[in-house]
Amino acid sequence: MTSETKPKDTRLSATISRGEMERRWKLAREAMARLDVDALVVQGAANLAGTGGYYRWLSGMVPLTSYPQTVIVPLQGALTMVGHGGFGSRLEPDGSDPAMPGVGCRLGTPSFPAVAYTASYDADLAAGAIREAGYKSIGLVGTNSSYYGLIARLKEQLAGLRVIDATAAIDPLRAIKSAEEIGFLRRAAAMQDEMLAKVRDFIRPGLHDFEVMAYADYVGQQLGSETGYMLGSSAPPGQPAMLRPRPQQARKIGAGDVVLVQAENTGPGGYFTHIARVYVLGRTPPDLKQAYAGMMAAQDYTIGLLKPGASCREIFASYNTYMCAQGFAPETRLHCHSQGYDAVERPLVRNDEDMTIAPDMNIGIHPNIMTRTLFATICDNFLTLPDGSVERLHKTPRDIMEL
Repeated sequence: MTSETKPKDTRLSATISRGEMERRWKLAREAMARLDVDALVVQGAANLAGTGGYYRWLSGMVPLTSYPQTVIVPLQGALTMVGHGGFGSRLEPDGSDPAMPGVGCRLGTPSFPAVAYTASYDADLAAGAIREAGYKSIGLVGTNSSYYGLIARLKEQLAGLRVIDATAAIDPLRAIKSAEEIGFLRRAAAMQDEMLAKVRDFIRPGLHDFEVMAYADYVGQQLGSETGYMLGSSAPPGQPAMLRPRPQQARKIGAGDVVLVQAENTGPGGYFTHIARVYVLGRTPPDLKQAYAGMMAAQDYTIGLLKPGASCREIFASYNTYMCAQGFAPETRLHCHSQGYDAVERPLVRNDEDMTIAPDMNIGIHPNIMTRTLFATICDNFLTLPDGSVERLHKTPRDIMEL
């Protein structure tokens, strides 16, 4: 079954194929053999907010809410899942269910992240399954996005076993996208292009910022978006229109205002791309026009650095040298990074990243400049190609949109 094939279960939206899952498990198991571990353990939650990607990549399941989901991926055999359910609940599917691909045992427990005394429940079930299987060495994946209760309790319950952090071995596998994944990324970018085109027709004086962002999100949902969020705001000329979250989007838009919209949502299948554009309800202020042109040039400069084998640290250093030469402040946060099932994933183009650029990476580039009177940024996603060229996934014109 390909990504374009309608799943047998018509309740499922666009899903990754079983063949793609088999590819991932094969890569993960090869890494496990190199690390000499019997199984990987990964937990996911809050995919709505752009996390939980390790879990989704290894399991094919979506940890949508804050409720924890844990999966054990063995060196051989079926997966074991621990998820929300009644005390003592246990299912033994045959592994063919597209909603739980490869799962041979699903254990349930009603635990909740805000109820501290339930923190050990998932870990105890996972530890029991590990001991029952006789595993001697375990690799934890995505520990920084797992709940503390799982990690701490597992290490306590599995005392005597070899427990390592295997995240770094999985990161390069996730970073290089398969042909099927690239298809989903193109669909995500096309969805966001259509969102921004419709937003252009929707923005008008009298709307609140949140109404514009809610409309963008609605359009995305209608086009198959699953998770994510909208950032942005409006401001009069002489004040910065910034990347503000929903609780800061209560301002009413007026004539002549600058409106920044950044879509940080997934397309069908749950893959993240992100795009930011500036709308002006009138004429663009000259200082904003100049700063925005500088950010487009900075994005172009970065594109030229994304060559297979290029060091992320060296790209970052070159970028900051360029920015300073243009009279802009150096980047101290993050202006360029990969995306997939997580809104931000490795490699980061930054001085603390040891990965290099490779073909078939999905890289988001969003240079920015902030002053007392303006904020200028542009954001698009790019696919690195084997011949050293780069494909811009988004097709929305990069100009400021004057309405």
